[in-house]
Amino acid sequence: MTTLSRRRFLIMSAACAAAPAAATPTQAANWRGVALGAQASLRLEGLTEAQAAPVFTAVEAELNRLENIFSLYRSESQLNQLNRTGRLTAPAPELLNVLSICSALFEASDGVFDPTIQPVWVAMAQDADQARLRAAWNSVGWNRVTVDADAIHLPDPGQSALTLNGIAQGAITDRIAALLAAHGLRDVLVDMGEIAARGQRSDGESWRVGLAENAGTVQKSITLRDRAVATSDANSVMLTSAHGHILNPKGDRRPDHIVSVSAPSAAIADGLSTTLCALPEPQTQALINAFPGAAIEMCL
Repeated sequence: MTTLSRRRFLIMSAACAAAPAAATPTQAANWRGVALGAQASLRLEGLTEAQAAPVFTAVEAELNRLENIFSLYRSESQLNQLNRTGRLTAPAPELLNVLSICSALFEASDGVFDPTIQPVWVAMAQDADQARLRAAWNSVGWNRVTVDADAIHLPDPGQSALTLNGIAQGAITDRIAALLAAHGLRDVLVDMGEIAARGQRSDGESWRVGLAENAGTVQKSITLRDRAVATSDANSVMLTSAHGHILNPKGDRRPDHIVSVSAPSAAIADGLSTTLCALPEPQTQALINAFPGAAIEMCL
């Protein structure tokens, strides 16, 4: 399997709605580790190190569990098991939920969002010959994948494969935000490349997020409260000299945008921003309208 490394810095900032009496408003506990193959950090405002310890342990366990479902870098993840054999029994509920969103995106985008593009991605990354590239294109087709509660089947075992790189980061962001809320941290900003903002900042204001283009220059600032935002850049990583890492299965338009989308969930924002990089402009509003609460925040 060929993959392109993508450094990702995870920042999670959270504060208890009512900080414990033992903690001061300026007190914070910090954790550093690895998440999704990148350096990660977590800062919990208003908690002592001892009070934050069980939260840190729970976050580490949840990240590990989710990587064992979605990661293309872990050979025994559920996604890689499915890609290897063409069949996965007893899929995790989180995987089924993401695949359900994939189906909605596939239908609403007329097939532009298609997780079965993975064999084409790998063939291009490995500079495969034309025969192999044609075979990879022939394997593409989300409508041929069977997803049931007890099993997932790919249409061409050994040839078909899925990638969830255009949506899984958002789904994991949602899960970590939910975990922090379950620990009583209701005012939370989780940034895993995709951002989920829950509640408010310690000063009572909404969270502020800067949207940047690929050189890192902030193009627009927005406020978020109980909402998520995701940004996709079609050319941030190049597969070949002519193709970025986001591919269009329809082949009628080369993805070339930087798009930021906000939505009630990071998974939906992530999937929409990925899709809009490749979608013709006349179809963009119809796609957004198919997902209540979604909005385009930036398109360059």
